[in-house]
Amino acid sequence: MNGKRLNNISIKGLLHQFAAIMDELKTRGVVRTRNNPVADYAEYLTANALKLTLEHNSKLGYDAQGEKGERFQIKGRRLDETNKSRQLSVIRNLNSKEFDYLIGVLFDHDFIVMEAYRIPHQLISKYAKYSKHQNGHILYLKGPILQESVVENLTHIFKEVQNI
Repeated sequence: MNGKRLNNISIKGLLHQFAAIMDELKTRGVVRTRNNPVADYAEYLTANALKLTLEHNSKLGYDAQGEKGERFQIKGRRLDETNKSRQLSVIRNLNSKEFDYLIGVLFDHDFIVMEAYRIPHQLISKYAKYSKHQNGHILYLKGPILQESVVENLTHIFKEVQNI
């Protein structure tokens, strides 16, 4: 496809095509995972859903800021039939408190938002486990952490933004 034809396709449509391409590349052994561009898309949706300002990619510790200066670390995960793990990517330097909230977004195979949550930093410290091998904390977006009263389910907001 040339660029002009792609300009006429919605973001949702482009992501559906990307999912099919990644499947074929995996089948051919060209790529080993299907996770890219999950992180960038999660950040894009979060910024739009919550009216945040994204930081530059090189910014350490957080990905976006709110109007009142709150700092957000954004993690996304794409699930499919071959990998249903709800493990988010490694959270580095958790104890330095470089962010106020973690936004976790789970996508289905076709990049449709399944779930999205805002989790305060202090709760991450309670539930994440340190991995020496990965030099950071590992958090699964499931179980008791999601039942905590201070965790906010943002799924409906993200679905609304995604349908625009």
